Amino acid sequence: MGELLDVLDEHGLFTGKVATREECHSKGLWHRAVYGFIIDNNSNVLLQKRSSNKKLWPNKWDVTVGGHVDAGEFGRQTIIRECKEELGINIKDEEIKYIVSSTSVYNQNGYINNHFDECYLIVKDIDVEKLKLQKEEVSDVKFFTKKELLERIDNNYDGLTEKPSSWHFLKKILYNK
Repeated sequence: MGELLDVLDEHGLFTGKVATREECHSKGLWHRAVYGFIIDNNSNVLLQKRSSNKKLWPNKWDVTVGGHVDAGEFGRQTIIRECKEELGINIKDEEIKYIVSSTSVYNQNGYINNHFDECYLIVKDIDVEKLKLQKEEVSDVKFFTKKELLERIDNNYDGLTEKPSSWHFLKKILYNK
């Protein structure tokens, strides 16, 4: 059995049911996910390159970290867990800033993603040479300058995952820095 996720209704309310990740994506069940951006003190954004074996957006640059919220888990716990699993770094709760919640819906190749997403920001200087990447998920990491990222977003997500809401919120974060 795969990881268990809380099933939500279309308004984001808990139904009291849980389902596997596979069930959620094959049946289009609403569930929770988180993503976060690590930004250094010079406003450079750390992105991860998705592994070539990912079902959605293989080999594309993506948010710094992200994942499904396990049943009974809080979003902040998920960000901390995913930073450790995907990048091998320890993040403390006080380093995390909640930004916004939104929904995202993707249907690609019979893979239905109905998420209630929470977006987080972590301002931290990271030495990418010391990261321990989870190879099944992440093939590379790189800091992008504010200018370079904004150009990619405005150029039809050049080399980035096609996740308009994620990049929209990053633009707001970058314009406020």
